[in-house]
Amino acid sequence: MSRNTLRTIRKRYEDDEPLTMLTAYDAPIARLVDRGGVDMILVGDSAGHNHLGYEDTMPVTMDEAVSNTAAVVRGTENAFVIGDMPFGSYGASMEQSVENASRFMKEAGADAVKLETAPGGETTIELIERFTELGIPVQGHLGLTPQHMNQLGGAVVQGREGPDSEYADLLVETAQRLEEAGVFTLVIEATTEAVAKRVSESVDVPTIGIGAGRYTDGQVLVVNDVLGLGGEGYSLAKEYVNLDEIIEDAISEFVGDVREGRFPTAANAYEPMDAE
Repeated sequence: MSRNTLRTIRKRYEDDEPLTMLTAYDAPIARLVDRGGVDMILVGDSAGHNHLGYEDTMPVTMDEAVSNTAAVVRGTENAFVIGDMPFGSYGASMEQSVENASRFMKEAGADAVKLETAPGGETTIELIERFTELGIPVQGHLGLTPQHMNQLGGAVVQGREGPDSEYADLLVETAQRLEEAGVFTLVIEATTEAVAKRVSESVDVPTIGIGAGRYTDGQVLVVNDVLGLGGEGYSLAKEYVNLDEIIEDAISEFVGDVREGRFPTAANAYEPMDAE
């Protein structure tokens, strides 16, 4: 198989085939995610707390994001890889934004980048127009946008005012402008189901939901939540296995084997000597 492209994603959308996306931050996990058959891998700034040990996404640097993305690209063959532009890496100027987006393509080998957009966000809409003009595919992101967490006042579900509210109207308008600017897909995060449905129906690009209910064109989750790896999951996710427990048991068994002399054995030695 060859790597998925924008044409692959568009064809699946037009064929009403739900799209799949997971995050990954390193080559070993990316390799397994890729073998599992996902359409897209997002190298999210969620690496901040799921991979790099930060408390949230804010401290993630461009160098870290590019390095993570390059590792994921090296570990995959089929999935379309998207680099998530971290907080502060875009918006200060057009020049800065283009240079940083280009790093994902040139240095990491990403297929696209992702930008968060606040409702009515003029700055990112202008950036997306420029990026797509220059040949940098862009995934949009609306709803609960983690880089705006301080402005939003925390991880608050968006759209509780209802699908006919002013907020929902603004979200729909922003989604339509993002489509016009050239996004190839649009992530909708942590909104009420009715609002996500309305936004999804208002645009002709695939929408990818995370905590946005059943009426988007695809779904994305953080791989750590899917694997039960590294802490508490979220109600918007589904844990398919508990790797925390499996890994802790394996480490504990290793420690016990070493301390009790069960490892290593002759089978683990090169040119083993006869036991005395």
